[in-house]
Amino acid sequence: MKRFLLLFVICFLVHSCARVGSPVGGPKDTLAPRFLSSNIDTTRINVKKDIHELRLDFDEYVTLKDINKNLIISPPIKNIKRILPSNIANKFVLIQWTDTLQANTTYNFNFGNSIVDNNESNPLRYFNFAFSTGDKLDDLYVSGEIKDALDIKKKTGSTENKLVVGLYQVKDTMNYKQKPYYITKVDDDGYYEMNYLSPGKYKIIAFADENGNSVYDPGKEKIGFQKETVEVEKSVSGLNLKVYPSKKPLKYSEMKEVPGGILMIFDGHPDDVKVTSLNDKLKDIKVTHSPKSDSVKIWFDAVKNNVGQETTEKLMFTHDKGPKKDSAYTVSLFYKYNKKNVMDLNSDNGGGSLAPKTDFKISSNYIIDKIDPAKWILKSDSLTTQEFTAKISETNPYQILIQSDFVSGKKYQLTVPKETVSSFYAKNTQSKRFDFDVAKVDQFGSLEFNILNAPSSSYWIQLLDSSEKVVYQRYTKGDKVKFDILKPDEYIVRILVDNNENKYWDEADFATETFAEDAYIFYKKVVIRGLWETREEWDLKDTRTLDNPKGAVSPAVPAGTPEADEKKEAVEQSVKKEIKSENAVLTPVK
Repeated sequence: MKRFLLLFVICFLVHSCARVGSPVGGPKDTLAPRFLSSNIDTTRINVKKDIHELRLDFDEYVTLKDINKNLIISPPIKNIKRILPSNIANKFVLIQWTDTLQANTTYNFNFGNSIVDNNESNPLRYFNFAFSTGDKLDDLYVSGEIKDALDIKKKTGSTENKLVVGLYQVKDTMNYKQKPYYITKVDDDGYYEMNYLSPGKYKIIAFADENGNSVYDPGKEKIGFQKETVEVEKSVSGLNLKVYPSKKPLKYSEMKEVPGGILMIFDGHPDDVKVTSLNDKLKDIKVTHSPKSDSVKIWFDAVKNNVGQETTEKLMFTHDKGPKKDSAYTVSLFYKYNKKNVMDLNSDNGGGSLAPKTDFKISSNYIIDKIDPAKWILKSDSLTTQEFTAKISETNPYQILIQSDFVSGKKYQLTVPKETVSSFYAKNTQSKRFDFDVAKVDQFGSLEFNILNAPSSSYWIQLLDSSEKVVYQRYTKGDKVKFDILKPDEYIVRILVDNNENKYWDEADFATETFAEDAYIFYKKVVIRGLWETREEWDLKDTRTLDNPKGAVSPAVPAGTPEADEKKEAVEQSVKKEIKSENAVLTPVK
């Protein structure tokens, strides 16, 4: 009996111990951490300049998420020594530095969404903490909206919005290689707000801070700016900017061996480049460069000149693109001839079906200098020899255009014998036969645009697929554009304006305060159907976008102001007009 009672007691204790600490359920924690206090006096003014840390206490354990990307201190404090918590959660956030603070200055610590609770990672959204080393806390602000002029898809999910806005104090000498005096992040809706600003004159810029260093990197990051000084005597709302691709500073990058010679590559887009050979073996060279291209091709006959045939040889050249004008810069590479890099021809026709009313295109890996089409043979249905003409493309010297009376539904064979296509020092090494058919016209549609407020200068109108690749484009002028033969699909439509008529779309250049050339994106996708003609009307002053097809009034413009009322009225009129005309006019192709 005693043994039975002892066994019962043991079992009871074991069962009780097993129940200790078991989950009891309950609602999920959805509350963000709550800020309690700091080591700074509650008034947050007259803080000593020699203070070297900021401690913020919270009501629960917190961790820091991507603190180096999210934390922005304005004005910047250099030499940050430590930020806690790092790996272990704490009920406080601690930032320590070695610098001495400036006198009579308001400092703002913008944590973004980096402070989260330890259990469910609920963020304390857009948390700011400010204090002043003077006798008042500056309370002015600048706010507005930042848009990427060429951005087609709104950033969602895990895609990080890297746009930031900065203010530089206007001084006799401006150093834009340093962090802005004030800086803040742009939220996912494109809105920004810089708080706790002191009165003064500033230069404003917005840029995509790709490397997270809070400093604009020309040529690597998109940029938007305003030439006029921003005078902050009172708070400013609705200060909106658009960011554009930025111009790369011009400098030599590298050289490498390519079919037919050497490719000299630059960062930036030189108008022209002068190249000279410094090699005894290579006196006979050809240099080709398209204006605004970042690469220069140096052509030569490596076999004839016995260059890099058995061993690697050092080749030296000069170019004239550097910091000093009218100077020659020597560059070199170790060259070894690649026997596989012979001249070859390939079809540009893709899947083998040629679109009706178009040329058959052949491309080469060498620039094409001469062709001998008299020796070529074009047959239809493998039997009938057909007349044709061939020429080197005026816009692409690597391409040949073959024109003939191609008939929809028929099959064709084009034979190009070897050594009938010539480059400067080479010819095609083998014969090629290209087999293709011509698609039926009912497999394609057309598109016509009537453009209101069209640019006065020439422009590119481009049709982009879902991957944002340019599929069709026209360089044109005027208010009407038509694409005759288009594959059925949904297309994004973009216009890039050639304001200076140099046949190159110029990026923004902050160093010279030169704005990027104009760009527009149609506010809806265009649907092309086989055997149908799609007609669209596009007012380039229309503010609607793919992400905002209704064209709602921007939140950066304060409600009730004349600007907001005017914008609202314009949007309403535009929407009414769109409802009346419906989405598009579709008529059968005749």
